[in-house]
Amino acid sequence: MQNSNVQIEKTEILSHNWYVLKKVTFTIRKKDGSFEQQSREAYDRGNGATILLYDKNNGNVILTRQFRLPTFINGNDSGMMIEACAGLLDNDNPEDCIRRETEEETGYKIAKVEKIFEAYMSPGSVTEILHFFIAEYSREMKIADGGGLDDEGENIEVLELSFDEALQMIDNGNIKDAKTIMLLQHLRLKNIL
Repeated sequence: MQNSNVQIEKTEILSHNWYVLKKVTFTIRKKDGSFEQQSREAYDRGNGATILLYDKNNGNVILTRQFRLPTFINGNDSGMMIEACAGLLDNDNPEDCIRRETEEETGYKIAKVEKIFEAYMSPGSVTEILHFFIAEYSREMKIADGGGLDDEGENIEVLELSFDEALQMIDNGNIKDAKTIMLLQHLRLKNIL
């Protein structure tokens, strides 16, 4: 559905180095019926998927730890973040993407995934829609070490934590990643673990 109250006037590419940063000039109808021209920047990095693996029998979850430059330059002294497995769709559908990313990052080949919702993570500046999944795992599904792909510059540590420990890490500030907090809270709200 197209919004008839918004008209794109001009789009400029500011950067196409890692992903695409655009400056968009548009006209928008205000509540009083008048029109106003505005400009905003939008970062297009593609859409992504994320997943939280959980083990009902042992009460554990699989998370990852890796260096994230944006957090490092914004006050995270180590730059290390504890996160749920995630990745960009790269022309895959969300389910195929998350199966691929799960195997690359965690070393688990999961049997069944459940999509729980989609969300814009930073709608004021980033175009990305993130598809959220959960899946049960067991030790028998571990087929590799994980750790990500060297050619993508990934150096990922795989963490297996108790669900209670992961929830406590939100409370004490050791987990600050929004997608991870949302997934852990989903498990809690739905009484999955």
